[in-house]
Amino acid sequence: MKNCKFNTKLLFIKFVKKKKLMKTCLKFWFILLAFFSCKNEKKTNTVLNEFKHRPVNLISQLNKVSNQPVNFVEAAEKSINAVVHVKNTSTVSDDFSYLDYFYGRNKSPQNRIGTGSGVIVSPDGFIITNNHVIEDATRIEVTTNENIRYQAKLVGTDPYTDIAVLKIETKKVLPYLYFADSDNTKIGEWVLAIGNPFNLNSTVTAGIISAKSRDLNKLDRRNQSFIQTDAAVNQGNSGGALVNLNGELIGINTAITTISGGFEGYSFAVPSNIARKVFEDIIEFGTNQKGMLGVQGFAISPEFEKFIKENKIKQSEGFYISKVLENMGAFNAGIKEGDILISVDDIKIKKFSDLTGYLESKRPGDRVTLGFFRNDIKKYLKVKLEKTKTVEFLNMTLSNLTNKEKEDLKIKSGLRIVDSGEFLEGQIENNSILIDINGNVIDAVDQILQINPNSVRWITYINPNGEKIRLRF
Repeated sequence: MKNCKFNTKLLFIKFVKKKKLMKTCLKFWFILLAFFSCKNEKKTNTVLNEFKHRPVNLISQLNKVSNQPVNFVEAAEKSINAVVHVKNTSTVSDDFSYLDYFYGRNKSPQNRIGTGSGVIVSPDGFIITNNHVIEDATRIEVTTNENIRYQAKLVGTDPYTDIAVLKIETKKVLPYLYFADSDNTKIGEWVLAIGNPFNLNSTVTAGIISAKSRDLNKLDRRNQSFIQTDAAVNQGNSGGALVNLNGELIGINTAITTISGGFEGYSFAVPSNIARKVFEDIIEFGTNQKGMLGVQGFAISPEFEKFIKENKIKQSEGFYISKVLENMGAFNAGIKEGDILISVDDIKIKKFSDLTGYLESKRPGDRVTLGFFRNDIKKYLKVKLEKTKTVEFLNMTLSNLTNKEKEDLKIKSGLRIVDSGEFLEGQIENNSILIDINGNVIDAVDQILQINPNSVRWITYINPNGEKIRLRF
């Protein structure tokens, strides 16, 4: 009996101890739970407070734009000493009228002075400027940012791209700008325009790239492809530098659009890839070497809505090829009429100036990859660019003559007028031979690219009957 009571008591004690242990464990768990609850509540409150101060767009890290101020100082310091002032002196004569002859008045030639800017692109003194800055110059003077003056020699020009190359002789190593890849520039990118507007030397203005591949006159033969910016550019800025924030050259400032004659919000620069290629061609060959694709056509746009519907064209942008010139790169590669060009290498083609702007940076013999649609199927072809064989001038289509053709015609030089065009139709017969312009002998289509159409006073040609005719404008 005693043993039974003892065992019962022992069991009771164990039960109580076990119960106390359970209570202790429960208390411990309750304390831990309360601790972590408070901690999580603090975290939750912190997160909620952060969200209160965040913008409505909770995905704030996407498309994040820095609110730090843009610093132009480094770019300006790197580039300002490589931009020079260009002074052009030319001699002009006033028209001599019958009244001047009657009254015995002699009009002596007058000196005309023009100013602009230029960019040093090599340490030994090669300078790029605009052709219109030094056009008709009899004397060219260059002044550096250190106020040192040099007489400059004209190395060569290309009126088509409005680029000219000068050279100054000095034993000093000159500061110069590096060429950047203008194809990599982006709309919205900050840029600096550096030049000498109104003879205010070394003026720096800032803006952004507003557009690319801008053609100011779609009706001329130049097929321009400018970088458009809103950096302030005025008279005297022509030929100056357009640089990025690294102080690298991305363009040569060339033109503005204006009604008042001054800056009104938009300026235009020849892209550095084109300027560099023309510069190198002038140094090596004396003229700009143009690599031709050999196609004609138009950019797809709402203007051709009727044509697009009739031909069931599904693409909303691209370059429609209406003609492929025989024995040129596109023809040899297999491009066909009706193909819609959408890219050249990595450059998207939305308008004609996209195409011409990129090809202006290429030479004969270079190969490019064309992306195009044919019957709504996307295709790619490699095309070798060819040298210019025909050229458009005064709406005429001109081509080189072979040596045999010259022998047969008994002439030493000249170009064949393949098509006289609308402007001269009825005055010049097709297959006539153009032999000179303003008295200057013409023997290659490359020469035509160096002539400003506005400077033409007369042309001399031989018609199919062998008659030599001079036509005045």
